[in-house]
Formats: sequence, structure tokens, C-alpha cells
Amino acid sequence: MIDDVPASVREQELEELFLRIGHRFPRVEPRRRMRDYVRGLLGPVGRKNSWQLAEFAGHPTPDGLQHLLGKSRWEADGIRDDLQGYVAEHLGTDEGILIIDDTGFVKKGTTSAGVQRQYSGTAGRTENCQIGVFAAYATTRGHALVNRELYLPKSWTDDPERCRTARIPENRPFATKNELARTMVLRAQAGPLPVTWVAADAAYGQDSRFRRFLEDAGLSYVMAVPKSQQVHGPRIDHLIGQAPDEAWQRLSCGDGAKGPRLYDWAAARLPAVWEFDGDEPTRQRWMLARRSITNPDELACFLASAPLDATVAELVQVAGCRWKIEECFQSAKNECGLDQY
Repeated sequence: MIDDVPASVREQELEELFLRIGHRFPRVEPRRRMRDYVRGLLGPVGRKNSWQLAEFAGHPTPDGLQHLLGKSRWEADGIRDDLQGYVAEHLGTDEGILIIDDTGFVKKGTTSAGVQRQYSGTAGRTENCQIGVFAAYATTRGHALVNRELYLPKSWTDDPERCRTARIPENRPFATKNELARTMVLRAQAGPLPVTWVAADAAYGQDSRFRRFLEDAGLSYVMAVPKSQQVHGPRIDHLIGQAPDEAWQRLSCGDGAKGPRLYDWAAARLPAVWEFDGDEPTRQRWMLARRSITNPDELACFLASAPLDATVAELVQVAGCRWKIEECFQSAKNECGLDQY
């Protein structure tokens, strides 16, 4: 945990990070304000808005930090690339997992970029909010958020003047959340992160085009799907319901706060993936089910595509990693004000 690291070590690491991204700020003033802003985000500030962050930094007004966020020119995407390089150095392994999910930020007004009344999984209902699509990277060495894209509904992309007022780049086309996810997967593959697997919830897993895109990109995946998902005709929960008792095995999908997260799992092979004109299959497709030990009616379903020698235990571990992005969201919102202005 970060609290266990001596303050001097944390400060040295933070200074190294500032130096790493400093060249993304062409002027010295925004570079200094960036340092104050980041220190405030990591500090004991009640609300991570410009007023309280400025007070923490010793500024007489929030004007400088507001200028940094609203008007200064700096390379946000370049910092994202620097972040991915940093994460690759500290957490990267050959079995890296890219986790895709979106989260909502509840708003009261109508001028924040992308805001409208839309369903937010965070709130569990339709709210006036923004939606961001994120990617996290996870290995046995740790996990961290590594990418983001703001979802812009058609009510925004069809209104150039509204986008201009909110400083959204011109000619930004409408893109679905799944299209934003594809962009982030391709970006990760082109960058320093060693990615072998992709995991996501049912909003992405139920999209057959997205699953096929991952296979064409040479990536393995374990994706949650609705229980009503059809697999070569029948619903996946009906197929799982026919599994005999001996098909279920108790496995841990990772450690939680109270130890191993144990569930009963059942898996079945589906037709393999063949390359065009290939003589041998290149990838094995699976369907997978997770059943609660205490409540057998509590069922979650997955579709997977994996190397031919992958085991059920490996698929279970990847399925369990999907929750790490939720931990990232919780930490970022609780500790760094991800959902605050």
C-alpha cells in the first residue's frame, strides 16, 4: 500500500514522474500549476475542485488551476502515452490483461462536455451525467487505469456550436462506447503495454463484432454476456442448465478482502477459430458459467476465446480480473476526485 511507503520515497517518485511528463507542457507556468494540481489531487483535500485545490497549494484564487484545465495548451494524449509506458515498466508482463468498462459522472447542468440524461451503471438508473469509457491494465504485479475516452451522445455531435462552446475538437464524429473501446484496444497494442487478454462486462461482451475484432487482432478474451445470449441458437443459460453436477468445479477467481473468491464454475468448448485457408485451428472458443456457492440461482455467463492450450483455471482468473477496473474507479473517485470538478 502507498501508506506503507516512506514519505521521502513517495516524494522522489513523484518528482521523477513530474520530470517524465514535464515536456508535455510547453510553458513553465502550466508546468508549475500541473505540479500543484497533482499534489492537491493526491493530498488531503475534501473536494477536489479548483477552489479547494488552489487553497491547498497556497494560491490566492483558483484562476491559475482553472486556466490550466480550461485554456492552457498541453498534450493530454501525450501524458496518456507516458502513463502507459510507466505502467508497462512497473506492472507489465506477457500475460497482461486489458479491462474495458465505462463509468458515469452525475452532473446538474447542461454545459459539461457530453452531459445528458442517460443510463449510468454507477448510479444504476438514468441520470443527467457524463459517461467515460476507460481501460485498465492488470497483471499479477498490480493494476492501473491506462486510457480514457469521453462518450459524446448524438445530441452533442449533431450540434457543432454546442461542441465548440465546450471546447470539443471540431468534426468529432459520433462513436458508440464499443467503438471507443476498439480504439483503446488498438492504441494499447501499438504502445508499450504487453497485452494478451481483454476482459469486459456484458455491454461489450454481447457484441459479436467486438469479439470478432479481438480475435482478428490476435487477442484472447473472457467477456461477460447476458444470460439470454444465444450460442448457436439456444440461450447460454439454457445450455449451462443442462450441465451435469460433475461439470462444475470450485475455483478461485482471485483474492478478495476476505481471501480467495470461490465460486463453482462450468465450461464447455465451442467451435475453434481457424485462420483463412489454415490447416490447424488457431484459437479455442469457450462458454463459461460462474455460480454462487451460497445461492446456486445466482449465475453469471461468459464467452471466451483463448490459446489452444489454455485451461479453465486460466479463463477463470481472467474473468476474475474484470473487477480490478471497478477497484480503480473506486480509488480514483474516493482518493483523487475523478468524479469531482
